[in-house]
Amino acid sequence: MSSVLENFDRWKEFLGERVDQAQDAGMSMDQIQNVAYRMGDFLANKVDPKNPQERLLKDLWEASDENDQKALARMMINLAQKTH
Repeated sequence: MSSVLENFDRWKEFLGERVDQAQDAGMSMDQIQNVAYRMGDFLANKVDPKNPQERLLKDLWEASDENDQKALARMMINLAQKTH
């Protein structure tokens, strides 16, 4: 079985499940987006991309300022919710 980070579709599913859990636990969308931003920063700085999609996200993250990174984190949440 591949890890969550090795398969982008699995990553979107995993992220969607975590967003659902956070909402069920009473977190606001602002709080969820803040966590997604911090997680994106961690992944960009500490995790080697495992597939082309992750490489693109890392490159976009590194080319962006904080506002754009927060927007990218929001877009990932939206993508995960749409495909989940």
